[in-house]
Amino acid sequence: MPAYRTRAQRFDDLVLDAVERIEQRWGRQLKGTEFAVEDVPPSNPAPWEHGGVPLGRCFPSDAGQPTRIVIYRRPIESRCEDPLDLADLVREVIVEQVAHTLGRSPEEIDPGYGER
Repeated sequence: MPAYRTRAQRFDDLVLDAVERIEQRWGRQLKGTEFAVEDVPPSNPAPWEHGGVPLGRCFPSDAGQPTRIVIYRRPIESRCEDPLDLADLVREVIVEQVAHTLGRSPEEIDPGYGER
């Protein structure tokens, strides 16, 4: 294991940790859902997005493609002051996207949601 990890690799690790935590409880409902990290969102907003830069997006399954949740690294990093703040925000964004995907509240997905 390399001693040095890039900022992007550390971010990916935070996403994996948050997804694993959620999948422990919601794995069956999320079966087939893909999670991805991209540096920045595309410049064209989705029809439901109004104002601001999205921190994540959910793309429903379509034409044989699985449901996909994408987390945007740079907009999230730019809103955080330290590594703990970053881990909390990554978790919150993933919880919000999973909640949207499953049609549930973020508090149902993660009872600790919003407790920063």
